[in-house]
Amino acid sequence: MPTLRWTTVSTPAPDTEAFVMASRLEVRSFKDVPRFFLHSLSAWKQVSRAPGAYGASLIAEPLKRTFWTLSAWEDKDALYEYARTEPHRSIMIGLRPTMKDSVFTFWQAPAAELPIAWSDARRRLAEEQARSRS
Repeated sequence: MPTLRWTTVSTPAPDTEAFVMASRLEVRSFKDVPRFFLHSLSAWKQVSRAPGAYGASLIAEPLKRTFWTLSAWEDKDALYEYARTEPHRSIMIGLRPTMKDSVFTFWQAPAAELPIAWSDARRRLAEEQARSRS
């Protein structure tokens, strides 16, 4: 399972809060996996220079057609600005038809707790998915 371990982009002051986002993204078909993975690498590079980014990680499970992202930001505005900026904006639009299922969750965490554990992110994503299905 290819994993891009947590990469710290900038170090926040320990007494601040981070805005955290986790996602689980599943593509419809195995033929979509290479394209999705290549685009996710472009988005990954973008995070490394995005204003307000604290850090990010990616897990790819190609045989399950599933990708997991985890990132921490200065605030919600920094995350949303990243999402609206190229190449991420075009990647989201271009990959939309290939997506089978997507789950996103957001929360605040003390910056001193970064990086967030994947076990916590996966638990929160499972809870969000259960909420959205009920």
